[in-house]
Amino acid sequence: MSIFGIIKIALKSLTRNKTRTFLTMLGIIIGVAAVITMLAIGQGAKKIVEDQVSSMGTNVIMAHSNFSGTAVRQAAGGGNLITVDDVEAMRDLDGLLYASPVYNTWGQLKYEGKNWRGSIAGVDADYFFIRNMSIAQGELFYGSDVENGNKVCVIGKTVADNLFGDIDPIDKVIRIRNIPFTVRGVLTEKGQSVMGHDQDDIVIAPYTTVFQRLLGRRWRVMSVIVSAQSKDRIHLLQQDILDLLQARHRGTTSEEFIVSSQTELAETANEVSNTMTILLASIAGISLLVGGIGIMNIMLVSVTERVKEIGIRMAVGAGKRDVLLQFIIEAISISIMGGILGILLGFGAAKIVGNTMSWNIAVTPWSIALSVSFSMAIGVFFGWYPAKKAANLNLIDALRYE
Repeated sequence: MSIFGIIKIALKSLTRNKTRTFLTMLGIIIGVAAVITMLAIGQGAKKIVEDQVSSMGTNVIMAHSNFSGTAVRQAAGGGNLITVDDVEAMRDLDGLLYASPVYNTWGQLKYEGKNWRGSIAGVDADYFFIRNMSIAQGELFYGSDVENGNKVCVIGKTVADNLFGDIDPIDKVIRIRNIPFTVRGVLTEKGQSVMGHDQDDIVIAPYTTVFQRLLGRRWRVMSVIVSAQSKDRIHLLQQDILDLLQARHRGTTSEEFIVSSQTELAETANEVSNTMTILLASIAGISLLVGGIGIMNIMLVSVTERVKEIGIRMAVGAGKRDVLLQFIIEAISISIMGGILGILLGFGAAKIVGNTMSWNIAVTPWSIALSVSFSMAIGVFFGWYPAKKAANLNLIDALRYE
């Protein structure tokens, strides 16, 4: 018998009991939908992490003193404390584009009757270029403001919303720890960072002003943020910065300074994201396995119910190969149809999850190919044993079966 004839007989057998066929498919449908949805969620999470890392700036390198372990004792004497002079020395390094000291602190922010406790960063004007920050209203402060220690600042959207509401904040005076600062501008919204921190809940002012007015020259711990000219220079520049800090702080070791890059953060975040994606897909894949077991179970029942039919087919000339192919094709057909319905369900589920969580979730072609291929493999694997059992039936016993 031709393969097309066998396919026709197999499909006709499936349509004979539509309810049973659909229930057999159900495990595959749910399995494929779950795999596609989980992979889409994983890819969506990965895209969010990439966007958040990208929002931190271009080719960014961060350097700060290490206050853990043995470094704590040495830090007490200030041996490994980074200074503004260190930052100025870094500007001469090959491949460095921008550099800025960073003083981080917190403080009470006030405008008229409104209060807000927010993050405060004292930086150089280069900081805005390093972090790819743009202005939504007003303007940024300049290098001259840093040199003169002017009491000016730019604020994030969260701070603007909580202190000003619908009022235009430009040129308004806010009090930071009761010291007046003039708002020069409002930054373009950035959203949350990779660590879940609100990047818009911030006040940025000249580091000279923050150091003199807000820190009172008491707290001297400072970090550095720089931007490399290209991605190729990042690792070399990291080592150059580490070497420079050791040379300028005699008696220190490489362990007393931490020089990390945005690339390392992105790689770590991607590794975590990929691990989670694999874990989610593996869990969802279990439902495909359960669906395959369901196919084998129903096919075994089907063989038992159709023993006489198989005997009659053999009596009129069908060979073992024909019977084997018929039952394998039935199993594969169930898997393929279940896979198609699972893809549609997976698309719908991914879209609902994306809209609910406001994630940019994308169903990738490879996730569809993986799901369908796996479902077909399930059909062949779990359909083989029932098909083999049907093909090995004894003709006489099959014809006498009641």
